[in-house]
Amino acid sequence: MIDPARYPRLSRIDSPADLRQFDEAELPAVADELRTYLIESVGRSGGHFGAGLGVVELTVALHWLYETPADQLVWDVGHQTYPHKILTGRRDRIHTVKQKGGVAPFPKREESEYDTFGVGHSSTSISAALGMAIAARLKGGGQDDAAPPKVVAVIGDGAMTAGMAYEALNHAGGMDPEPDLLVVLNDNRMSISEAVGGLTKMLGRMSGSATFNKLREGGKKLLGDKNKRPARFVRRWEEHWKGMFVPSTLFEQMGFHYTGPIDGHDLPALLGALKTLKTLKGPQLLHVITTKGKGYDLAEGDQIGYHAVGPFDPAKGLVAKSGAKKPTYTDVFGDWLCDAAAAEPRLLGITPAMREGSGLVRFSKEYPDRYFDVAIAEQHAVTLAAGMATQGAKPVVAIYSTFLQRGYDQLVHDVATQKLDVLFAIDRGGVVGPDGATHAGNLDLSYLRCVPNMVVMAPADEDECRRMLSTGLRHEGPAAVRYPRGTGPGVAVEATLDTLPVGKAQLRRSGGPLALLAFGATVAAAEQAGAELGLTVVNMRFVKPLDRTLLLELARNHEGFVTVEDNVVAGGAGSAVSELLDAEGVLLPMLHLGLPDAFQHHASREDLLAEAGIDAAGIQAAVLHRWPRLALIDSDLPRAAGA
Repeated sequence: MIDPARYPRLSRIDSPADLRQFDEAELPAVADELRTYLIESVGRSGGHFGAGLGVVELTVALHWLYETPADQLVWDVGHQTYPHKILTGRRDRIHTVKQKGGVAPFPKREESEYDTFGVGHSSTSISAALGMAIAARLKGGGQDDAAPPKVVAVIGDGAMTAGMAYEALNHAGGMDPEPDLLVVLNDNRMSISEAVGGLTKMLGRMSGSATFNKLREGGKKLLGDKNKRPARFVRRWEEHWKGMFVPSTLFEQMGFHYTGPIDGHDLPALLGALKTLKTLKGPQLLHVITTKGKGYDLAEGDQIGYHAVGPFDPAKGLVAKSGAKKPTYTDVFGDWLCDAAAAEPRLLGITPAMREGSGLVRFSKEYPDRYFDVAIAEQHAVTLAAGMATQGAKPVVAIYSTFLQRGYDQLVHDVATQKLDVLFAIDRGGVVGPDGATHAGNLDLSYLRCVPNMVVMAPADEDECRRMLSTGLRHEGPAAVRYPRGTGPGVAVEATLDTLPVGKAQLRRSGGPLALLAFGATVAAAEQAGAELGLTVVNMRFVKPLDRTLLLELARNHEGFVTVEDNVVAGGAGSAVSELLDAEGVLLPMLHLGLPDAFQHHASREDLLAEAGIDAAGIQAAVLHRWPRLALIDSDLPRAAGA
């Protein structure tokens, strides 16, 4: 529970209605308490850190000024919403964030009426907010002909680099009648703050002032139809005047009234601008400059390192872990990419704004001319790679499984249809864990294997991951290597660039009467269960193409197959095995184990695997439930490991 002595104001805020009981003069003190509490809470639990610190004043201002939840706040890049969660009834549980049964790490509609739209990635807020504004207007403002609720989209932390944001701006700015919508651009790039300086602060105060906007709105009425020549001339003059000093012209040309830039940590100035904008009609855009990690010097100085953290002592900051570090699959990919680039001059590396997360830091430094960060633009990343491949390059797209969903149309039409030489290195495949459903890679085997011309691989260990990446690079045509978050079983990684024969599985142990066919990260658990039950275990390696020869051979001398994968069962790797046997006219009992037909909640990866029944104990229990007689078979069954 919060300490009222340390937090005399924040301890009294259980909802935004409580916040609105404070006088405006007290709000800076509320913001100070909120920032201190956020540092303390995330230090205790871990979680996303820097972005939330940057929007403390903005969060306080919005919830104080707008009648939330009746007025709708739509947050983009959900990791900036911890202050929002603290002010909306989740203050005393914020330390449980990302834990099983705890507070969700991102806005979640089921969790709170203040979370108006779920978001785990970015660049969706303007589209969603515009949809809300349109629907509210068409409803006629609700009961008793009251005014429709205000709708505010808060977009930031790089989210304005995605094309979807501009699609929404283009739509909103061109509508007739104009929608009443406020977009707050939370700009936390330090270089912009330094570049604009005092002059743009002055212009921000001017464009956000009530007097300036009163004159502007009065001029609109005086000039009449905005499409007639006098109004067009004055509007163009205003746009060009602003464009000489501030980055407003683009937004004005798209139909938005631009206000800013404004210091997002100057709460009185922020409130002044928002009060004015709240009274205006039509599409508005408020540009605020914030500092990621604001108020915690270590986070301000290392914005990447403090983006998301584990538990730490705020007095000391993050402390490097001692001892040898076990390499993650991401580390394996990053090292392989540099080694492969040294051997293959045509290799190019592409990432949609995930240099650190996807393991491209070293590559970006050693091969800067061959490294391409396209920002949050997954669709562009895939088609960029396709264009490169047409010229004989060997592009590697490093991307999270859940992010590749955004580029799926491009994968199908621009890469696979044309059989282009693009390798997809897909991180965070399968169960991801604490970040919840929005970040889970549970669908990729299903959505990849149905695409013609694709080769789809899933490694059982770290060394196999490296060999599969080399295989995909040498393969002529589209290929994907899908690997999980975190570390593997600890197999030593050879420094070679050896490949694997495409479509060939590996027999891990021989036994009977069933064969466990395991894909990717589930191989270790399947081996453990297979050893306990005396079953055959196969590391399938390839989801597409399958090892047809081995599967038909195993079908002849086994009573049934059990497939295991950390992907949804629907349309997954197990389904591929069933389809192959059906096409060959082979009738064999099958048991498909995998992830449920549901969006998993946030919890540890281990908890989620156990809940899905694809850890060693779960596999064994499922097999015995389907074939109970196995429990009665003599324990002297052949248990020797296969080749």
